[in-house]
Amino acid sequence: MDWKARTRAVHEGSRRSQYGEMAEAIFLTQGFVYDTAEAAEARFLEAGPDEFIYARYGNPTTRMFEERIAALEGTEDAFATASGMAAVSGVLMSMLRAGDHVVSSRALFGSCLYVLEEVLPRFGVRVSFVDGADLDQWRAAVGPGTKAVFFESMSNPTLELVDIRAVAEIAHAAGALVICDNVFATPVFSRAVGQGADAVVYSTTKHIDGQGRALGGVVCGSRAFIRKVLEPYMKHTGGSMSPFTAWLHLNGLATLDLRCRAMAETALAVARALEGHPKVTRVLHPGLPSHPQHALAMAQMGSGGTLVAFEVKGGKEAAFRFLNALRIAKISNNLGDARTIATHPATTTHQRLPQEQKEALGITPGLIRLSLGLEDSGDLIADLHAALDRA
Repeated sequence: MDWKARTRAVHEGSRRSQYGEMAEAIFLTQGFVYDTAEAAEARFLEAGPDEFIYARYGNPTTRMFEERIAALEGTEDAFATASGMAAVSGVLMSMLRAGDHVVSSRALFGSCLYVLEEVLPRFGVRVSFVDGADLDQWRAAVGPGTKAVFFESMSNPTLELVDIRAVAEIAHAAGALVICDNVFATPVFSRAVGQGADAVVYSTTKHIDGQGRALGGVVCGSRAFIRKVLEPYMKHTGGSMSPFTAWLHLNGLATLDLRCRAMAETALAVARALEGHPKVTRVLHPGLPSHPQHALAMAQMGSGGTLVAFEVKGGKEAAFRFLNALRIAKISNNLGDARTIATHPATTTHQRLPQEQKEALGITPGLIRLSLGLEDSGDLIADLHAALDRA
């Protein structure tokens, strides 16, 4: 059926029991019963499309979520994981072995950097880092021995974009797979698969859950990659999503489109209100014409997204005074929530990065990352301006 994205996000992958329930059921079971020993043997040899063996391998509720997010992303299949980092580490560890080469953008979430800088080299994987926005650096780093490229389509926290189509062309010419961490773009604004990504990774903890309730992650890709490469690794190492989390995130998908579009609209209004403020030295939001990659953002996503980063004059002390004066926005390190969240990356999410690396990435002592929620934009702007008066 040729359903639009909003319809798929509500209905795709639905499974109903003999009771004909309206809402998706939670199958809180770790195992499954077989009518006969012969049936058990047959299922272990090859499970059918709606047959399950063990919750670590698959579960009806989790499978509904996987099919729905795959349909939304435009991929053949998906595998749901226990967290966003389980998805990132799983997709890399499942496909790489000693001697392989990976090229990654340098601007990454701290935990992603840890996996690439510390974990993969322990097992003999060579990793090269490039400036994600510099296509010449990608061309110089990717070669015949490169197995994969990895990047955040929009970086955390400075909202720098990677040109997915251009990097995919470079990678595919060398025979490398393209792995795109697409959290900031969200499935609503994502066009990553159509632009050349082979595997798309989400922390479903963020916009997909949308309420700050449960950790989760997902990898979307071809059926061959998901079931032949990723699934064997994930089911044997224990990184699968719980059925309860899958149920929560299924419900999150139903309102994802509405929430993300409202949040993106508010983000643009807030960015415009902050631009030119006497106590703000720079505002970063791809929806602003002043953003150096505005044209790429509009072509790649059609939106500037749901986050804004800006720098407060006066460094850490002024940034802390600003944060402590907020009344609506909450200080936290999550994002994609229905509530607006303010984060000081230099002392929280990116605290452990060496100072020179923070400087190279533009993570200054005065930088604030805002994840816009569903509050009234006028109320939020008034709250931010009042807090800036105290900064």
